[in-house]
Amino acid sequence: MPAVVIIGAQWGDEGKGKATDLLAGRIDYVVKFNGGNNAGHTVVVGDEKYALHLLPSGILTEGVTPVISNGVVVDIEVLFGELDALSARGVDVSKLLISANAHVITHYHRTIDKVTERFLGKRQIGTTGRGIGPAYADKINRVGIRIQDLFDENILRQKVEGALNIKNHLLVKVYNRRAIGADEVVDELLSYAERLRPMVVDTALVLHQALERGETVLFEGGQATMLDVDHGTYPFVTSSSSTAGGAATGSGIGPNRIDRVIGIVKAYTTRVGAGPFPTELFDESGEFLRKTGFEFGTTTGRPRRCGWYDAPIARYTARINGVTDFVMTKLDVLTGLESIPVCVAYDVDGVRVDEVPVSQSDFHHAVPIYENFPGWTEDISGARTFDDLPKNAQDYVLAIEAMSGARISAIGVGPARDAIVVRHDLLG
Repeated sequence: MPAVVIIGAQWGDEGKGKATDLLAGRIDYVVKFNGGNNAGHTVVVGDEKYALHLLPSGILTEGVTPVISNGVVVDIEVLFGELDALSARGVDVSKLLISANAHVITHYHRTIDKVTERFLGKRQIGTTGRGIGPAYADKINRVGIRIQDLFDENILRQKVEGALNIKNHLLVKVYNRRAIGADEVVDELLSYAERLRPMVVDTALVLHQALERGETVLFEGGQATMLDVDHGTYPFVTSSSSTAGGAATGSGIGPNRIDRVIGIVKAYTTRVGAGPFPTELFDESGEFLRKTGFEFGTTTGRPRRCGWYDAPIARYTARINGVTDFVMTKLDVLTGLESIPVCVAYDVDGVRVDEVPVSQSDFHHAVPIYENFPGWTEDISGARTFDDLPKNAQDYVLAIEAMSGARISAIGVGPARDAIVVRHDLLG
């Protein structure tokens, strides 16, 4: 049985939770391997809608073991809040496993995130202010706090004091904020320890043993390829590895264990936060996509920037991740449009460029070259086979598939859990 990675193939918010849910009846473990509570999945189960931020979406499926692995940064207050909210709605959360090596987001990470972003002024990155970047920075600087540290008060206090020795100088002397006391941070973290303890294991070992038993493990990426710290639109990116390669480092499994990589794309494109976005729309078409697709952040509530489908980005993410299958979401949002443009290449200073430019400056100035496809007016939310779709919708999907570097194996046609057309077996 396979190890499968699901990644966002644009700038996030593509609907990874729906794709995970599509496979949930056939998988044993769902693993979050990067990011924190700076992104979200909205999953619809029957008449119920669940907004998940830190937890893997597989926590909603009976029989699946959800895992938060070492590549994630964990805000424990948010974690417990999500668990309590799900428990109150009758969801069994008792199987959640958390890596002892995952790093912790503390009070001072959130504070530094917010004041730094304000300090940048016009040069803001567009962070969520939830402490994710500063927590990852501490991880790389080797002054981070890990989950396992909460079970040794002496080690925890030493690490917190060491981190605050530097950070308090920054807060007081640069940002004109008050110093943060080590005691308040340590006491808060220790208060979580006993509730957290039963969830904490060597998740890398657990996942290895699961694969050895022939069980199916799904790795669920937070954020998306174009926000990857190495391969995205740097510096307007997240702080972690959100590509398929990040699943190996973020979970402790070998890359040769990964069998399939599923890239999620919307039938158009959205982005939250600052940074280049060649197909962004500032007219009534952009507002149509935003309102019809309800393009507001699951975590932040911010309106998303909206634009047409960008085929060079899809090809880029297919190549970077080794995508074997695409899942296209929100095809239904395009219903009613007379004509649907697709970006097939860019014009950069008068030169046609067919791939994503390596230069950030060139990408920032890239002007999309569009090919237009006829739209459709029929309601497609009830379609369950490809033949159920209107001819123009079929042609749109097939054209995008030919441009995007991998087959489109499933198509979302509405917000409901079963509103999806399956063309190819995602695990076959």
